[in-house]
Amino acid sequence: MALLDVKPYDKQYYEEILKPFLPQKFIDCHTHVWLMEHDPNKTLRAGTQNWPGLVAKENSIEDLLETNRLLFPDNTVISTLYGDCAVSINRPAVNAYVAKKAIENDFPALYLCHPDTDPEELERTILENPVFKGIKVYLQFAPGYIPADEIRIYDFLTKEHLAVCDKHGWVVQLHIARPKRLADPVNYIQLLEIEQNYPNLQLIVAHLGRAYANEDVGDALDYLKNTEKTVWDFTANTNDWVMEQVLERFGSDRFIYGSDFPIFRMKSRRTVENGVYINEIPQGQFPYESIKGDAHMREIPYPEAEKITFFIYEEMNACRLACQRLGLGKEDVEKIFYSNSARIFGVK
Repeated sequence: MALLDVKPYDKQYYEEILKPFLPQKFIDCHTHVWLMEHDPNKTLRAGTQNWPGLVAKENSIEDLLETNRLLFPDNTVISTLYGDCAVSINRPAVNAYVAKKAIENDFPALYLCHPDTDPEELERTILENPVFKGIKVYLQFAPGYIPADEIRIYDFLTKEHLAVCDKHGWVVQLHIARPKRLADPVNYIQLLEIEQNYPNLQLIVAHLGRAYANEDVGDALDYLKNTEKTVWDFTANTNDWVMEQVLERFGSDRFIYGSDFPIFRMKSRRTVENGVYINEIPQGQFPYESIKGDAHMREIPYPEAEKITFFIYEEMNACRLACQRLGLGKEDVEKIFYSNSARIFGVK
């Protein structure tokens, strides 16, 4: 059985819309790989979204390579690897798996870092495993006594870890929390603090600060307009207006592509209603009971569902539309999809 159901409509979408836009070779800054044995009883923190976990129980390196082959048959894809971010993941085991598979495939990797990790252990581990280019931190790992809506960046990305990364010029890829997402002043004030206080590390704001709706932006981009180094990845974001705003303020040198595989290999399109994103999926893609009552999920019946393609195609097309409106050319697109990440992750 094929890993993905690539239908004629999907092939046409790739050939006619995406292939002329994409560079032949590109780097994905944001992919999760893990095996079920690393997390046999997957547990999510209360208050966080569970729909991404419906896509795959594991994402082996073989599944990732097959995903890229099926979705981008005429492209070469270099994937940046790290483990799944569930609170229950066996971090030592998944970090070891990631390092091994990154070396075997000549891919860069990030170390999945918990706020309780000893800073000296973190430093020693990455120095001994240079395939790790820095750390991936996640709100799931914030202390359990903090309500999900109140998590701050420093609750899961410690200043001690920032200091280690700053010392070595390592990458910090950051998935922010809080209901207002990027628009929350707590988030954008701390983002600026990190750039100012740790100027040698490379901060990547994942998912454009989770600004999936226009309302998620607020005053953040204006507050951060004088930053000089912070990079934005548009992983799992399909909002071309938000992409346009970020590109307009920070330029194509600080904008990079990521897939969030395996999540964005699902078929879906995204709409926004009253400031809330809704993933519209083909009816029956997931068991109905698993999405019932989820404000972010909506089933679309057939035959309309036939025109819903892969989520990653929707994301890439949103970037294409934003670039088109800003008059960006092939050189800019090459930066966004390849050379910026090549610089950041040391890809030769």
